[in-house]
Amino acid sequence: MRLDLYQAETSRVAAEQSALLAQAKAILKEGRALTPLEQGGMLHALQILIEKAIGKAKQLLKASNQPVPVSGYDAFKALANSGQITPAELPAWNAIIGLRNRIVHDYMDIDMDQVTALVVADKDQFVVCFLCKEFAQ
Repeated sequence: MRLDLYQAETSRVAAEQSALLAQAKAILKEGRALTPLEQGGMLHALQILIEKAIGKAKQLLKASNQPVPVSGYDAFKALANSGQITPAELPAWNAIIGLRNRIVHDYMDIDMDQVTALVVADKDQFVVCFLCKEFAQ
């Protein structure tokens, strides 16, 4: 796979989904609650961003000739072990991957107040930054 094309597509998706989250954030900052459809869109945008980040983590490992684990948690642990992210970043990655797992597998038990607070506080932006960061050559 050409990493330049992969990165271009990753950046495009990150910008697109980040813009959707920014729209949700603007609505919330106006003091209006999100409709159920808007809440679903916010969850879907987060899911896409997180899944794309897991995919990029695996591509980074593959590009550096390292074993590629199946688990997103293990992929980011391997990035930390190889120095591609700092160990201090790992808890945030574990938390956001946990959110993705909850969105996908436990959708009836999502605390929308917590998800909304995460988006309003820009605590999802580290994922966007990771996605937009160019592959090291």
